[in-house]
Amino acid sequence: MNFGEAITSGFQNYANFNGRAQRSAFWYWVLFTFIGGLVTVGIDAAIFGADGWAPLNSLFSLATLIPSLAVGARRLHDIDRSGWWQLLHFIVLIGTIVLIVWFASRGTPGTNRFGPNPLGE
Repeated sequence: MNFGEAITSGFQNYANFNGRAQRSAFWYWVLFTFIGGLVTVGIDAAIFGADGWAPLNSLFSLATLIPSLAVGARRLHDIDRSGWWQLLHFIVLIGTIVLIVWFASRGTPGTNRFGPNPLGE
């Protein structure tokens, strides 16, 4: 999956928490939200100044919140873990490190309890 396909998939599966997502779909989505956040912060700073008011970035973050949770849940499903494991983000530093390792891990080969392998292996 390339960058454009990952963005399209993220928005097409806006609130789809079922199934599995391959690593490239997840990491390209993360890259998209990171770049989008930087761009919207830059536009907000240019238009509204650096006083902390960032309406464009807030709208972008709100628009990508649910798809980000959904693609994260589908990525965890690919390694045969529940999407609820995303709550580890609330354990500062350690939880996020564990999730990054899991998100970077290779998916379960073949079919698991969340569906068929998105890579078709």
